[in-house]
Amino acid sequence: MPNGRQAGPDGEALASQYAPAEVEGRRYEHWEKAGYFTPEVLGEAAGENPPSYTIVLPPPNVTGILHIGHALNHTLSDVLIRRRRMQGYRTLWLPGMDHAGIATQNVVERELAKENLSRHDLGREAFVDRVWQWKAEYGGRILSQMRRLGDSVDWSRERFTMDEGLSRAVQTIFKRLYDDGLIYRAERIINWCPRCLTALSDIEVDHSDDDGELISIRYGDGDNSIVVATTRAETMLGDTAVAVHPDDERYQHLVGTTVELPLTGRVIPIVADAHVDPAFGTGAVKVTPAHDPNDFEIGRRHDLPVLAIMDEHGVITAHGPFQGLDRFEARPAIVAALREDGRIVRETRPYVHAVGHCSRCATTVEPRLSLQWFVSVGPLAKAAGDAVRDGRVKISPPEMNPRYFGWVDDMHDWCISRQLWWGHRIPVWYSPEGEVRCVGPDEEPPAGWTQDADVLDTWFSSALWPFSTLGWPDDTPDLRAFYPTSVLITAYDILFFWVARMMMFGLYANRGKTPAEAVPFQTIVLHGLVRDQFGKKMSKSKGNVVDPLDWMDRFGTDATRFTLARGATPGSDEAISEDWAAGSRNFCNKLWNATRFALMNGAEVSAEVRAELGAASGSAERLRDYSVADRWILSRLAAVTAEVDSLLEQFEFGKACEALYHFAWDEFCDWYLELAKVPLGGDDESAKAATRKVLGFVLDQMLRLLHPVMPFVTDELWTALTGEDSVMVAAWPAYAYHDERAEAEIGSLMRLVTEVRQFRSGQGLRPGQRVPARLAGIAATTLAAHEDSVRALLRLTAPEEAFTASASLLAEGITVELNLAGTVDVAAERKRLERDLAAARKEAQSMTAKLGNEAFTAKAPADVIEKSRARLEAANADIARLESRLAGLT
Repeated sequence: MPNGRQAGPDGEALASQYAPAEVEGRRYEHWEKAGYFTPEVLGEAAGENPPSYTIVLPPPNVTGILHIGHALNHTLSDVLIRRRRMQGYRTLWLPGMDHAGIATQNVVERELAKENLSRHDLGREAFVDRVWQWKAEYGGRILSQMRRLGDSVDWSRERFTMDEGLSRAVQTIFKRLYDDGLIYRAERIINWCPRCLTALSDIEVDHSDDDGELISIRYGDGDNSIVVATTRAETMLGDTAVAVHPDDERYQHLVGTTVELPLTGRVIPIVADAHVDPAFGTGAVKVTPAHDPNDFEIGRRHDLPVLAIMDEHGVITAHGPFQGLDRFEARPAIVAALREDGRIVRETRPYVHAVGHCSRCATTVEPRLSLQWFVSVGPLAKAAGDAVRDGRVKISPPEMNPRYFGWVDDMHDWCISRQLWWGHRIPVWYSPEGEVRCVGPDEEPPAGWTQDADVLDTWFSSALWPFSTLGWPDDTPDLRAFYPTSVLITAYDILFFWVARMMMFGLYANRGKTPAEAVPFQTIVLHGLVRDQFGKKMSKSKGNVVDPLDWMDRFGTDATRFTLARGATPGSDEAISEDWAAGSRNFCNKLWNATRFALMNGAEVSAEVRAELGAASGSAERLRDYSVADRWILSRLAAVTAEVDSLLEQFEFGKACEALYHFAWDEFCDWYLELAKVPLGGDDESAKAATRKVLGFVLDQMLRLLHPVMPFVTDELWTALTGEDSVMVAAWPAYAYHDERAEAEIGSLMRLVTEVRQFRSGQGLRPGQRVPARLAGIAATTLAAHEDSVRALLRLTAPEEAFTASASLLAEGITVELNLAGTVDVAAERKRLERDLAAARKEAQSMTAKLGNEAFTAKAPADVIEKSRARLEAANADIARLESRLAGLT
């Protein structure tokens, strides 16, 4: 066409090149306006609805932006949802955001600081209003980025963990747990951020190996002395005992005695406790119950006093000389005082050890004794473990089961209170006389009573996500239609912190349902973390972070998604690189060019063609009038359809993408399109018509198979090919045809062509260079009917009467004789081959000698010996190949 565009059946034009930016936004807007993302809930009478398939999106933080982990998780979820939608399921992928208590409060507090204000200047109510204003104006940038990624989520059901319905669900389950005695308030050791001034959950603590110091300190004097080792010397001011292992013979004579605590003059006991590791340090440990979780438990077992020596800011509050010092100022001051007093036995610096940091501000976390609210997790965690053990919930890959059981079988009570203003406020009220009452969502708080100042851990509300988003605690149509959800896809690193908590709360909240209907999801699919091409963890400091938005700009969304999905293996980390994204972009271009070729050559896609070829499912007889190449590609289409179906059912996304890639690029584009050019360029109208049908049908089905992973380019191509509205709502392929004879015949052709191409390359011929050739013996093989195709694929012209062969090759029972006169410098080629043959013989001789040396085979590692054997085999193969070529070079 004059403008370089090829028209499709619907009258639209397909550009000569694929430009993702011109396609993606337009396609997504069409899908959304057409309502394709929104499932219809009809009556619940039998037969009125198709089966449901539900995924709830792990809610990103309201402060978040799309990072590479999101991109992977969303891509895999979208693959499952799009496939099930095409299979006729009533699919719901429910989106939403988490209010992200600490992160969001920090963002707004930083904004206030620019105005020289603090939240205390505003007061609680005004500050919360300010956060809502920030959320309305700036929050949720990730939602537009999800659209760019192609997420086919139901935006009409979008939820937020602080919206009215979810807040009501939080209050409801809190009161139920409280009334059942599963929520209590107590003093316990918790993770504390001295900067954010709040308790932290385990998931909000990032651990890193930091350089510190290990100080060995002598407590007491003479025979009644004992040496302890610590990385936190400042906490010794709060010691109330020294502990040793009961079986440690070094200290058995001291158990039950007392020792003077340096710098303080206090006398503390020496106790025996099995928790102590005799191999750590000196085998004796200081016990600071108010500032260490393990020490707190030792203190409870031995009825030790609890002495807090720091305030909420991490400032020392005990012992005059150090009072008022920050914890990190106090540490060297105390070490110096101990050194001056002759109490330091050993100082090890640097001493690398794991240190927890607040994930929001990077402040070193301080274990702190604090009055907090807790969930008693015992019965809840047991139910969560039982649901996996009895098969109601499956974890993929199953190798992750032990990690899950290791967590839920030994779970500690969960600290759920946070000293913040942004979040779900704890629904507990106190009377002036100290009476306590938990108030439900439909109850009025008592007049004159004061509400608890803390808010709930963000993970408390997100633990309700699979059912609160569907209307729980009310018995809503959505809850009946879509709960339990089908699949949860998430990274394995939050298996413990989020997944287990959803299991606990889902089972508890839905106790009235049958055991199989109470679980929050039927399958948990755990993917790994995304790493750089060298397998290293991505970090800004290393400069190896991949921004998926940048990749989408440069390579297109489909290429980004395909790269991520192609590397996804259940439970394993995946490495990605820019080169692989560029390769995926080339794959998009390959599909584009293949479709343009099909359109230019009149590929036919119609209901009649689908009925005709679809009816041939399982029957070679119905396709007897089609060529072997046509029947081969149809057989291969059926095979890859079955393979992809099986792999996706097992959540083997990477293997499914590999199968689709090689079918589309290698078999369809590189082989079938080349084979199709022969009948399409010939005079047999019947053969042309058949090939056009098969070309259109296979491309139609192939684009459907690729659509869940690459939604934009496949929709653009499929609509141009078919003239229909969207591949998104087309039926998922269910083609089942097998033609063993055709596969064997074309397999033989492919082997012949591949071997001759390699031979041509070895002769120094350019890929497109035409060469006279004789195919001796082809008439006696199954490839007799394919001579035209073989010649076209190999650029071989018919031999003239005076044909003289100067090189030959035997393959697939056919002797391919080439006349290289005028195309190759035979003398130079012979010299090159002889040089290569000499090198191969030298390599073979060297490896033979090495493997024949008993000193080498007796001492060398097995892998080194195996590599030597492989080198010998490769050298012998080269020798045979080169000798054959020399023999055929005349």
